[in-house]
Amino acid sequence: MSWTPEPQANLRRAPVQQRSAERLNRILDACAAMLDEVGYEALSTRAVADRAEVPIGSVYRFFGNKRAMSEALAQRNLDRYAERINLRIAAVAHDDWRTAVDAGFDEYLTMKRTVPGFALVDFGGPVQAPSEANHLLADRLADLLAQHLGRPLDADLRRCVLVGVEAADAVLRLAFRCGPEGDPELIAEARELLRAYLARRLG
Repeated sequence: MSWTPEPQANLRRAPVQQRSAERLNRILDACAAMLDEVGYEALSTRAVADRAEVPIGSVYRFFGNKRAMSEALAQRNLDRYAERINLRIAAVAHDDWRTAVDAGFDEYLTMKRTVPGFALVDFGGPVQAPSEANHLLADRLADLLAQHLGRPLDADLRRCVLVGVEAADAVLRLAFRCGPEGDPELIAEARELLRAYLARRLG
């Protein structure tokens, strides 16, 4: 799946042609794979270029350093996550917030288990605090939920979604410390916690 970044993405230069966009995605794919293999500290732009089979200059055309590259990977993860949720909730009734929220929860689990590099770079770079990534995620989810429910994206909804994201994230982090697939009982607790909290706010 090709990815075209938003204009504000952390890139030195945004790709204009399809060929350039494909090269950017190859670089990010290589970055993700190497994060799983060697971790962030041992990651290097040279190693990523070799893995992607592109000249090192191609990497520096887009990124000044490995931090910028990792942050772009996080942005791609967030964009793809939102795309996947949109596809899942397209057929969901507009007053059915529970199914929409379950879709977001399930897609996160799927990405956590299957997407390369996601363990270190989910929706925020590896040098960002988890709370920063959660704010980015909550903003995107609040927007998606507001559109789905046909209600204003106000401060109350933003706060509600942020609290839900933070609470679920804390339990899911605990679940995935138990193993790469996550402890199923703790995952079930996270889902129940999220549903119960949101039911008080969304009815």
